[in-house]
Amino acid sequence: MTLSALDDVDGLIRIETSPKEMAMPVVLEMMRSVYPHDEVFGTYCTVSDYIDCPPEELFDYMADTRCLEEWTYSLRGFTPTDVPELWLAHDRLGAGPAGPGSAIYTRTVADRDAMTVDYHCAWDQGDHLWMIYLMRIVDARVVLDRPGSVVLWTNCHHPFYDRNPYPETAPAGRPVWVGDFWDMFGPGHLLELKNLKAIAEYRHRNGLPVTPDWMR
Repeated sequence: MTLSALDDVDGLIRIETSPKEMAMPVVLEMMRSVYPHDEVFGTYCTVSDYIDCPPEELFDYMADTRCLEEWTYSLRGFTPTDVPELWLAHDRLGAGPAGPGSAIYTRTVADRDAMTVDYHCAWDQGDHLWMIYLMRIVDARVVLDRPGSVVLWTNCHHPFYDRNPYPETAPAGRPVWVGDFWDMFGPGHLLELKNLKAIAEYRHRNGLPVTPDWMR
């Protein structure tokens, strides 16, 4: 698998080119002081954006779990597990003395009729996927009277974000828990959604398949 095709996409913020020390100020700058952050992103975190790409093509891309390798900030190295449709990767936000990042398990639940793509995930173990990333693709012709797609993305503040339910599966010495980043989920997910927008629009604009050859 090669991701070299991403070199031509302007404006991506990914961990390979923007380490945490460079990316965190970008995220923090997006956290405006003119509104109570916890009121907006405390219990439900929702971000959205318009993407100039046909919704059917965007759905096909997003419904493949491996797309997260491209547009998320830190999920890398997706490999299939022995369990059907369950993938193992590493979230490099969890990097520390224990290794290159926290193991993250993902199963994608997609419905073409509803145009929903839900990523069911969990750090450290794949038996209970409690981190749910709910995404819906809307035909922009219906809601904005223009070609393309509107993507709506919501996370709910599951109580496990506040406490690790499976501490026995955590690697020794890991300095963080996924819930430590909850306050940054709003701007952090918006950053990733803009990555998705940049990739999909670049490929669509240049006549390239939105789902790249390495995912086919």
